[in-house]
Amino acid sequence: MVFLKKVIVIVLGMAVCMQAITQSNDVEIIRTRVVEELMKTEVNDSEIQEILDRMTENGSFSDINYLDLSRTAGFPHRRHTYDLVKMARAYQYKGSSFYQDAALKRRIVDGLTYWVEHDFFGDNWHNNQISTPTNLVNLMLLIGDELPKDLVEGAQPMIGRAHMNASGARPSGDRIVIAGILAKNLLFLDKKKEFDEIIRLIEGEVKFSTGKRGMQHDYSFHHRHDRVNNTVSYGYGKYANAFGEWSYYVANTEYQFSIEKINHLIDYYLDGIYKQLVYGVYTDVSVKNRSITHKVVFEPKGALEIERLLFSSDYRKDELEEIMQLRRGLLKPSRSFCKFFWQTEHLVFQRPNFYTTVRMYSTRNRNMEVPYNGPGKPTHHRADGTNYLMLRGDEYHNIWPVYDWQKISGTTVLQKPSLHPPEDIQKDGLTDFVGAVTDGLYGAAAFDFRSPHDLVKAKKAWFFFDSVYVCLGNNVAAQSRLSVATTINQALMRSEVLLTQGGAKANLPRGSHAIEKADWIHHDKVGYVFPQPTDIHVSNQTEEGRWSDITDQKNISDELVSKDVFKIWYDHGRRPQDESYEYLVVPDISADAMPDVHRSKMGIQILENSDSIQAVKQANLDIIQACFYRAGKLEFTPELSLEMRGQGMVMLEMDGSVVQKLTVSDPSRQLSHMLLAVSGNYQIDNPNVEVVDTAKKDVTILSVALPRGVYAGKSVVVDF
Repeated sequence: MVFLKKVIVIVLGMAVCMQAITQSNDVEIIRTRVVEELMKTEVNDSEIQEILDRMTENGSFSDINYLDLSRTAGFPHRRHTYDLVKMARAYQYKGSSFYQDAALKRRIVDGLTYWVEHDFFGDNWHNNQISTPTNLVNLMLLIGDELPKDLVEGAQPMIGRAHMNASGARPSGDRIVIAGILAKNLLFLDKKKEFDEIIRLIEGEVKFSTGKRGMQHDYSFHHRHDRVNNTVSYGYGKYANAFGEWSYYVANTEYQFSIEKINHLIDYYLDGIYKQLVYGVYTDVSVKNRSITHKVVFEPKGALEIERLLFSSDYRKDELEEIMQLRRGLLKPSRSFCKFFWQTEHLVFQRPNFYTTVRMYSTRNRNMEVPYNGPGKPTHHRADGTNYLMLRGDEYHNIWPVYDWQKISGTTVLQKPSLHPPEDIQKDGLTDFVGAVTDGLYGAAAFDFRSPHDLVKAKKAWFFFDSVYVCLGNNVAAQSRLSVATTINQALMRSEVLLTQGGAKANLPRGSHAIEKADWIHHDKVGYVFPQPTDIHVSNQTEEGRWSDITDQKNISDELVSKDVFKIWYDHGRRPQDESYEYLVVPDISADAMPDVHRSKMGIQILENSDSIQAVKQANLDIIQACFYRAGKLEFTPELSLEMRGQGMVMLEMDGSVVQKLTVSDPSRQLSHMLLAVSGNYQIDNPNVEVVDTAKKDVTILSVALPRGVYAGKSVVVDF
């Protein structure tokens, strides 16, 4: 018996030892992966020499103003710590002439000593809790084991500002980023127990947080309580990619994340992020906020995030691999979809040859980010029914210094002498009826618009089909003596501008033009068709501006920028009352095809454009889309009518006079059921639909249960 107890003790002891060895090995695997990732960045010896040339004797850099720690200065000090990381990378890279160079190491020590002695603390919390700790912990992982012990200890309090009680570690993207910095530091310090705790915290951050900061149930992302769309900013780099990075580091170790969390992240990428990128490849300018005023490089997104996902899971593998091939230029876009982010009031419509969006806001969310730290100061109207159209993705690339910020594509805006001050950008929406109806392939959006800036109002609606979409406006009104404009598009001018008036075709000379009774206008493979001859304004000329004019950040170029810009807009005049507009947008069409397009109207029939109903039929597809701002009735033919007993949006997919599919939604989010009557006798087997008894012949009255709670505003699809 004593012998048996000794054996058990020995076995248990061996198990504990084996577990410790396994844990130690796993930590080393993770640390190796982190360092390998840091070393993937290319080392350029000439760049390292240039860094050394800028470095002064005391370890500072001659090109950095260390005295200006203001928010608008942008904290150039981050370049100091980042350059130290570059130097450490060169020191450890065998292919560099600086590999294990003692002189380079001394300069790294000088630079870190200067930083530790001064402990530069910026006015923006982000620099202190993220930028500086990130660079310093990366430096430790690359070369910390070779640095003086007292210097490493001196850097720890600065790295330690990235902790879970820090102000920036609030739920949303920054929480994972800060947790990741902390996890890296624990790897460096070899604190296994604490490392395990922080990994579990990171894993728990992938979840729905609808109504709060974080991922919403429609797979959009809100970084703040203002409920502004941040899906492809904070929700991409600081949330999804930060989680995906750690899912890769800990994969196939005892620290690995659950497959449920990884698959949830994949859903968020595919149904949230990638559906708000042009073809899943390029930045969509419509979802940008204050960063719109930053100069950027036009290029496809990288494939690293997808490679990391595929390393951990094969869930939805084909879709991920398709996006990766698209980004590498090995495939052309092929997917078609319509997605409405009901938590964020944003609709995306894609076909293989074009991508377009509608951005709105309501009483449920605010219009735009506050221009924190200076950028984005002219963005007041960028959610006022913005409708950008992209065939290539670069149609608006860096247009912003010469942009007319009161003629934003799709918007109806009072034409003021100047915009309101930047502190007045963010506003609550004033109306409830803002939303969309979609079955995932086709869809329509509606915006009962009332400007919180200028009190302009309009009923605005968009109807999307395979090769054309329709834009309707009604009840456009304002009390100001200033004129009101509805802009169809404002983009970089990439071709000549052609048009017809009364059937006479003309090439529009450069300049600004008031055109009477236009039939259609064509520019850059896009046709703009007017169902009735329409007075329209077109500008096709060079515009000028400066990047420094559109941001309050410092150190921004004040060089005069010139770009050729195409603008097309309606002038509703001063104090408009009940003005309207109607136009068709035909993407990816040649100028030669425009006469036929104008004759056929692409099968479009505008059924009604009033302040109570806006409705369109696409005859070729036999689809009807309608927006009812109040109860009403549409009669399509003597045999077919649709009556709504309250407000809402409807889409009917027909086979002649027979309904095949019904899709409904409530943009106001106030109804629990939608009551409607449609011609014909139908029996429907759907738990969300009740056929209401009626004595009326050849009419079916339906009561459709609508989503509530986190799904309020989502469409309901009913197959007949």
